[in-house]
Amino acid sequence: MTHATGERGSTTPAHDTTPAHDTAPVASGDREKALPGLYGGASSRRLTVRDIARAKERGERWPMLTAYDAMTASVFDEAGIPVMLVGDSMGNCHLGYESTVPVTMDEMTLLSAAVVRGTSRALIVGDLPFGSYQEGPVQALRSATRLVKEAGVGAVKLEGGERSAEQISLLVQAGIPVMAHIGLTPQSVHAFGGHVVQGRGEEAAQQLLRDAKAVQDAGAFAVVLELVPAELAAEATRSLHIPTVGIGAGPDCDAQVLVWTDMAGLTKWPGRTPKFLKQYADLRGVLGDAAKAFAQDVVDGAYPAAEHSFR
Repeated sequence: MTHATGERGSTTPAHDTTPAHDTAPVASGDREKALPGLYGGASSRRLTVRDIARAKERGERWPMLTAYDAMTASVFDEAGIPVMLVGDSMGNCHLGYESTVPVTMDEMTLLSAAVVRGTSRALIVGDLPFGSYQEGPVQALRSATRLVKEAGVGAVKLEGGERSAEQISLLVQAGIPVMAHIGLTPQSVHAFGGHVVQGRGEEAAQQLLRDAKAVQDAGAFAVVLELVPAELAAEATRSLHIPTVGIGAGPDCDAQVLVWTDMAGLTKWPGRTPKFLKQYADLRGVLGDAAKAFAQDVVDGAYPAAEHSFR
């Protein structure tokens, strides 16, 4: 994904292995158990892909944020964020890499487990990093199984449309829910020639729609649309029965996702911020001011004061 892209819960979230294309009407008995809404709803259990499917049926929009550590994830969980992505964007904004490409399965597993431990309600989706599924379905299953068993995620995400359909299909058959990712796929950013909008022009638009249909048919429970023209994203959203998650894809997607450090204003941009990004805080400024205030107190001898000392 483009790096623009309380009480702690159980480490063993309840997974829902129902195929993502199973969108039959909710039975009356199940309706009583269904949550009133994904965002901010109260629940004694983790959200699952069935809750996501029901939200699509209701026409409910929902937010998704990335998370890379237990403490930040707990804040978002308490805020009611229903889905968190442990994205390979950790490479840029958490691990100090220049891109998402160097992120390893060890790193993804370690940080995904931390996010799971810091949450009790949100559906946690773990990214499959570059090189962990491109060889084919068997490699994808091995990597996804590790995230489910060792980290406890409730779903995985991988990039690619038609080219990744076989991987998605095998994972879903094995009982692992999959979120697909099409449009700009950052792991292939060098092939795209940079972070450029995808799906412009008739041929490119038709390919994106084919990719969306392919991942749905393969069993994905949702699909991320990244850097896609708004009208094309709206068309894809109307044509699919699985939810679309937009990032730089206009207002008509079923859900929206942002990299949390971008959303909260922690990211330091060398130039202007991306067009699609709305910053909801100036966390970089807040932390910087706090660090300067602490440092000045230490230099001036104001901290620690008597009330911070033991007798």
